[in-house]
Formats: sequence, C-alpha cells, structure tokens
Amino acid sequence: MSYIGKWIFHSVMTFDENDMPVYLNAEEYLSSPMPYIDETDDEEVANEMKERKKTIGTFIKICDDGTLYMLMPLPEDVSQDEIDKAVAAGVIKLVDGAMADEPMNWELRDGKFWLDTGIAGEICGEESDSWINPIDENGFFNFMNFRFIKED
Repeated sequence: MSYIGKWIFHSVMTFDENDMPVYLNAEEYLSSPMPYIDETDDEEVANEMKERKKTIGTFIKICDDGTLYMLMPLPEDVSQDEIDKAVAAGVIKLVDGAMADEPMNWELRDGKFWLDTGIAGEICGEESDSWINPIDENGFFNFMNFRFIKED
C-alpha cells in the first residue's frame, strides 16, 4: 500500500449511552446530540456546528519527503485579504489551500508506517517515545479520536 497522498476524514470516535466507543461518519456526527452545550442557545449550537464542520473538513497530506501535514479548512467567515495578511505575518501556514501545523515526520519500518507525533512521555511509569503506528488492520489512519481514509 502506498501511504503517500491525501487522507480524508472518515469518522470520529464518540461514546454511546453505555460509554462504549462508537465511530460516527460525517453526517452522523453533524446530527448527533451536543450534551456538553446548552442546545437551547442558538449561538452555542451554531458555534458547535462550525467546529464540527471544521473537524469533518480536516485532512492529512502524506508527502514522499517523509513529512506529514494535518490540514484544517480555512474559516468560512474570513476574507482572502485577511488570510493573505495572516500568512504574510506568519500567523498561519497554508498547504494545499488549508491551514497547516508544522509537519510531522514519518518513515517505513519493515513495511509499516510510523509517525513521529513529537509527543513523548511516560505511560504507567514506563518511558514512551513519540513514534506511533497509526494505520490499523482495516487501513484507517487513526489519530487522536479521528479516522481517516486514503483518497483514491
């Protein structure tokens, strides 16, 4: 499998009424309840929907130079002039028309994809490094509580 290319949002992990993890596709996620906000407040609901739409518009670009970009869509309510000024000032970075964080590094190890998240620390008293294998047995790219699928 070639990992190079664009990986698009597939689903987000949430928890059902029994606190069991479930994955919701974009449509399900947009229509799912919002128990952590006041759903009678139209402004809060609008802000949450804006965040959810940004989430489902997130994608990954895996480059053949060993870098990986997590990319988010530009805000809908920002003008091109404001975007240009933010880029010129170094406030945001654009890659493929989307906002980008600094790239992460990746490599193949025995044919398996490994990603350097840059996050190291300790798990249950054991030192852990920052490298993860985010590709699962079904071919999904798992990062945080999101799953991405390679765009053909």
